[in-house]
Amino acid sequence: VQLQASGGGLVQAGGSLRLSCAASGTFSRYTMGWFRRAPGKEREFVAAINWSGASTYYSESMKGRFTISRDGAKNTVYLQMNSLKPEDTAVYYCAADRTTYRLERTTASYDVWGQGTLVTVSS
Repeated sequence: VQLQASGGGLVQAGGSLRLSCAASGTFSRYTMGWFRRAPGKEREFVAAINWSGASTYYSESMKGRFTISRDGAKNTVYLQMNSLKPEDTAVYYCAADRTTYRLERTTASYDVWGQGTLVTVSS
């Protein structure tokens, strides 16, 4: 599977963006996740969704503002981001976990990564 993230851009604080992650190849069986890396910081977990879309898992700091979803027919995972804050500025990455089939928050659990899309939130 290959992943292509898109949808990043510049938005004002309080605004919204929707990121997309298009997958090529086998996709429907895997847990998918979103991570981000802010300038000068480690990559951190944002959200994950199981193969069916029935279960999701969020980082506490994003819960209630971000929503992860997936469309199997389009082989795409989405991250809807609302009420954006300047501290949400980061490169956002989507990733596939092809082995555990659990909702994992560690980067080591994901073995396929997209190239990242930059989100900049201005104050």
